[in-house]
Amino acid sequence: MTSKTVRITAATAIVVVAIAVLSAVVWYYYSHNPAHGGVSCIFHKLTGYDCPGCGSQRAFHALLHGRIAEAWHFNAFVFFAVPMALFYGITEAGRNRWPAFHAKVTRPFVIAVILAAVVLYWILRNCL
Repeated sequence: MTSKTVRITAATAIVVVAIAVLSAVVWYYYSHNPAHGGVSCIFHKLTGYDCPGCGSQRAFHALLHGRIAEAWHFNAFVFFAVPMALFYGITEAGRNRWPAFHAKVTRPFVIAVILAAVVLYWILRNCL
């Protein structure tokens, strides 16, 4: 890699980490009491059903305060989606470094399996 590429990569990493830390601080101190407002799900408002992301803000808040069981209750899928998002973020960042690995984990079949898992979770959380 060239010196310019290294600087750009380092700067991007610093910005991403700074945004993640800032987001964690905001979520830590943000009150998720429905009486105080907050972001509400349009899908839930329109249909009365939970989407795969419903409760994830409260789940992140509970996790930041060390309340794992409460986070699981709000949205169990967060425990799978966040690591998966981090994995794919790292995989995408290393696309040029690990091209064969990137090609394997971004195959249409793999993406379809992940999408099927999200849809299955979506259906089951509304049925159970």
